[in-house]
Amino acid sequence: MIDNQRIIDALNETYPDASCELVFLNPFQCLIAVSLSAQTTDASVNRVTPALFSSFPSAFELANAPIEEVENIIHSLGLYRMKARNIVSLSKSLVERFNGEVPSNKKDLTSLSGVGNKTANVVLAECFGVPAIAVDTHVSRVSKRLNLAKEGDKPEDIEAKLERRFPKENWIRLHHQLIHHGRKICHAQSPECVICPLKDQCKEGKKRASTIGK
Repeated sequence: MIDNQRIIDALNETYPDASCELVFLNPFQCLIAVSLSAQTTDASVNRVTPALFSSFPSAFELANAPIEEVENIIHSLGLYRMKARNIVSLSKSLVERFNGEVPSNKKDLTSLSGVGNKTANVVLAECFGVPAIAVDTHVSRVSKRLNLAKEGDKPEDIEAKLERRFPKENWIRLHHQLIHHGRKICHAQSPECVICPLKDQCKEGKKRASTIGK
């Protein structure tokens, strides 16, 4: 049986200071950084954003930026050509529809070019304090192993299940804790179940424990 409080307590003890690892100074920078973070690490994004935001400090500048110049700045990121086009297009959408200001509600955020549910949730939580759970690959994997979601669930299904299961005041912190757990212990390959504080709640941990000594 899943023990919600047991999960919260273990994550609070193991990751008391879990927080967003992307570096940004305002909602615009957050939106762009999250958009760049797909299929790459936060550390990689943090290495390119200082130069990017120095050259294009707001949506107005980035909306008019030459694609080649943006590509040169972010070329160390995977899929950099597509990402360069995407963030310029996003900035144009932001300027045309919201005068360059990042909206503070999900409906408007997801109406922007290239902004999906996960990106919107991160921006809402980090910049506006709106309770939200953004489901990335780590949150998805850990949730499924802890039986908080099913194997075939889509990100929006997992988000809804987590929101129903845990109090709203836990959502932002829980999101970061699940990401940290996925990065540090509950790896996609070779999870470190022996040191996992939630192995008794986890089907992967139980499966691995049952094979020890065989």
